[in-house]
Amino acid sequence: MPLNRRDFINRSAATGAGVALAGAAGAVAAAPAQAAEAGEGHGRQKTFGLRVLGTTDLHGHALNWDYFTNAEYDDATHNDVGLAKIATLVEQARAEKGHDRTLLIDAGDIIQGTQLSYYFARVEPITGARTGPQHPMALAMNHMKYDAAALGNHEFNYGIPLLRAFQEQCDFPLLAANAVDAKTLKPAFPPYLVKELKVPGLPPVKVGILGLTNPGIAVWDKANVQGKMAFPGLVEQAKVYVPKLRALGCDVVICTDHSGLDGGTTYGDAVPYPENASSQVAAQVPGIDAILVGHTHVERPQTLVVNEETGKTVVLSEPLYWGMRLSVFDIDLTFERGRWHVSSVTAEVRNANTVAEDPQVARLVRDEHQKVVAYVNQIIGTCTVAMSAAQSTYKDTPIIDFLNLVQADTVKAALAGTQYADLPVISEASPFSRTAAIPAGQVSLRDVAGLYVYENTLDAKILTGAQVKDYLEWSAAYFVQTAPDAPVDPAKLTNANNTPDFSYDVLSGLSYDIDIAQPAGSRIVNLTAGGQPVDPAAQFVLAVNNYRSSGGSNYPHVAAAQSVWSNSDEIRNTIIAWVRAHGGIDPASFPADQWRLTRAGVPVFA
Repeated sequence: MPLNRRDFINRSAATGAGVALAGAAGAVAAAPAQAAEAGEGHGRQKTFGLRVLGTTDLHGHALNWDYFTNAEYDDATHNDVGLAKIATLVEQARAEKGHDRTLLIDAGDIIQGTQLSYYFARVEPITGARTGPQHPMALAMNHMKYDAAALGNHEFNYGIPLLRAFQEQCDFPLLAANAVDAKTLKPAFPPYLVKELKVPGLPPVKVGILGLTNPGIAVWDKANVQGKMAFPGLVEQAKVYVPKLRALGCDVVICTDHSGLDGGTTYGDAVPYPENASSQVAAQVPGIDAILVGHTHVERPQTLVVNEETGKTVVLSEPLYWGMRLSVFDIDLTFERGRWHVSSVTAEVRNANTVAEDPQVARLVRDEHQKVVAYVNQIIGTCTVAMSAAQSTYKDTPIIDFLNLVQADTVKAALAGTQYADLPVISEASPFSRTAAIPAGQVSLRDVAGLYVYENTLDAKILTGAQVKDYLEWSAAYFVQTAPDAPVDPAKLTNANNTPDFSYDVLSGLSYDIDIAQPAGSRIVNLTAGGQPVDPAAQFVLAVNNYRSSGGSNYPHVAAAQSVWSNSDEIRNTIIAWVRAHGGIDPASFPADQWRLTRAGVPVFA
């Protein structure tokens, strides 16, 4: 007999092993334990095999569905996405090892990223009450019996109240040892979880799960967290809590970190802690056996880092993103001299495109999914010609001009009648999605929403002409230096030094050339505004998203620049409202300013 939603929720609330949870005030509560299978072995030496499964950067993907294309998700390598796919992999992995020997954790960025998650944050927002709207990610993850999840930076995009509502709907703890109350510096979320796995005739295996989030939250979501929460470094907080977990008798310590491996940082010196610190945690904090890595959206089946103090190898794994992969850690323990010891750790990833969706998870979120499909497919206007973002990373395209037009119009209207009304307004936009497109004819909400895939809001800041040029030079480092006589392959011109597309900005309200034959820092030529060379001392108002305004991607000057206006509504909503208000989009009416790639003054493209 099929299970209904209440059956799913009730069953998912059951605990599968003993648990101790460190709460916001550090309290520890106990729950009953479920027996594990007997240890194997011979003589006095006993062994136990533990499996830890991990996901990260799910970003609101419950099903294998793309709300922007209104079809099943697909990409060039035919990845599949979503918790319904992951649920099948999880069940297989549990069956192989034993349900009572398997834990399931996540490394953050759960509630932002699709129109599904947006809908239940902004259109029909959850309140935390189980009788109100239920977040589809909580429904799915509760049913899958997640043991814990770390907080990601995007958990804070909709504000702390929405995050607290999601926390209330989860049957598992959201962990963040380095998210603290700004005034008391006490944990704002549980720092860790301790699970006990029973072994008949022997002491239980105690597993400590430490959650760490990203210090960049203080930069990227400043408007939501300033004065409320602070975010110390991952290494610093791990050095506090890993010894505590060992003192509690943990035989195994797992970190789930919403932080990449390499130590890099996109926000410069805006905060004193690195953005991507998982390798540093492994190398500098003794006592960790494995780390589930998140944030950087890359696939790393197994990375080995040697701890500098103990010489012990720590195993790290990052399972791509959106539920495309599942990390599988296998941890073997041996019982010797009265306690359990980790004897080996290995990791791998499994591909979601090898299995079918779990029908129970798909059924569980079906109603929410159908609401969102109807929402995104409503018609909001028209467009005179088709626009595509396919070439927007290396050519001036109308679709990016459209984003900048809406932002500039919005700022101009906001500043009308103020002392800044006479300043020229320029705008920045990035090619967030190379597959974004607006069709000719009728335009749906999902067509427009697909242009802006992040929940950024809009700010207005004052820059001088000299600062604008510096800004453009920073952006132009995105292009690979290419000699005047070298062959040109558009696929190889961009993403220099692994710069992502979202870190490359186009500015409107100006015309300029980017000479890619020159080294980074000396590429912007023929910079004009209104047909005249830009005066280094002139003042401009920059319409800029809050991520960039707060220091994201470490652009010069903008984080410290004077703010003259800001908006709390998402830019995506601003674009949708603009289309509804104007009734349509006509690229022929867009401003005539333009940018182009050149080499020694010769255009790269006709």
